[in-house]
Amino acid sequence: MTRQQQEAMLSTVDVKSLDELFSAIPEELRLQKDLKLPEPLSEHELKKHMNTLAQKNSDTIGNTCFLGAGAYDHIIPSAVKHITSRQEFYTAYTPYQPEISQGVLQSIFEYQTMIAELTGMDAANASLYDGATALYEAALLASRYNGRKEILIARSVNPEYRKVLYSGLRYSGITVKEVDFYKEENSNNKSGTINLEQLQDHISKNTAAIAIQSPNFFGILEDIKAVSHTAKEVGALLIAVCDPISLGVFESPGALGADIAVGEAQPLGNPMNFGGPLLGYFAVKSPFIRRMPGRIVGETIDSQGRRGFVLTLQAREQHIRREKATSNICTNQALCALAAANYLSLMGKEGLKEVATQCINKSVYTYHSLLEASQVSQVFEAPFFREFVVRPKIKPNAINEALLTEKIIGGYDLTAEYPELEGCWLVAVTEKRSKKEIDDFVSKVNSICQGGIIND
Repeated sequence: MTRQQQEAMLSTVDVKSLDELFSAIPEELRLQKDLKLPEPLSEHELKKHMNTLAQKNSDTIGNTCFLGAGAYDHIIPSAVKHITSRQEFYTAYTPYQPEISQGVLQSIFEYQTMIAELTGMDAANASLYDGATALYEAALLASRYNGRKEILIARSVNPEYRKVLYSGLRYSGITVKEVDFYKEENSNNKSGTINLEQLQDHISKNTAAIAIQSPNFFGILEDIKAVSHTAKEVGALLIAVCDPISLGVFESPGALGADIAVGEAQPLGNPMNFGGPLLGYFAVKSPFIRRMPGRIVGETIDSQGRRGFVLTLQAREQHIRREKATSNICTNQALCALAAANYLSLMGKEGLKEVATQCINKSVYTYHSLLEASQVSQVFEAPFFREFVVRPKIKPNAINEALLTEKIIGGYDLTAEYPELEGCWLVAVTEKRSKKEIDDFVSKVNSICQGGIIND
């Protein structure tokens, strides 16, 4: 920038100097010396530099991934990225003018339709930020619907989801109570599922909803129908957090009695992306449609009798008074939702079933292979999907560090989030893993455990 350009800009905003322009910033916070930047790079040099920086990351291209805990390394058909990269989708903004946004609106409508069918619900919204915010919005919906001020949530729900729920409800007047899971000290029940006796003790006429995850954070399948029955006894709603891939083989939450189904749809055609962006899905039974948060795309007929799509039921704080709005989440993950819709369309029902079946078969094979080698022990006794918990003979973080040197991303150490599961390891196995990769993983884990520090 030349001095003349600088003076012209200052004159335009009626300011005499840069010091006056930045007068609102305290003196001690201002840079007191020249900002020394390196010489500019050419396009080729910049790409090379960025690639060098990127190589410091442990990605799932150069490494075999056995880490899940909320985001999963699934196969993504090439056509998904091709479609989402088209400029009419990739650069399109919010479709406020339906007459010029029919393509975007239809893609969202198709996504909503497939999510509703997958979850066994009557309607779905255009998406939310992620599974955690979807759960938070579901809790708000439940409380507003029945006027109650208490949410019961299973401790087997993803810890990050529970943290977001606590944060979001902190000043809402809604309290959150956690219900424990059956574990090792429960000698007669080591299922890792929600403790139904404790649930009965906690639930009351003030309970707005019970939130449960299946498969839960440990990969274990919960008895949604039993929890639904408990909720209905006191007039509470049931919020089911479900993995969309698992619904390719398991009964839908809607069929099992859930009132609201939410979850993380990242496994549907979206890469792990170092933790984001993610994709929260939100689906409900018909009594709750008008209380759904976020955007909803509806189908209609225009003045000429042609099929068309519009944004409908927009009870968002951008459109109505804030105190009347269902949500202050003002946007959605339309591009990620498009990827999910593309993925589901390409896979079809049989394809999704095949992916889910392979996840089951390969995770079960990995689990038994690890147990047979006697370097890990069993923690829970229950059916699981894609993910399982074991207790290695050495600390999980030590195993993960050693595996990373072998180009393998290991599982999740449960110690920090679940002190009673200290030294336990959460391992995820998707359809992407080959038998050779699994056998190599098991072999290396066994070798590391045999030569490592004992996990006390």
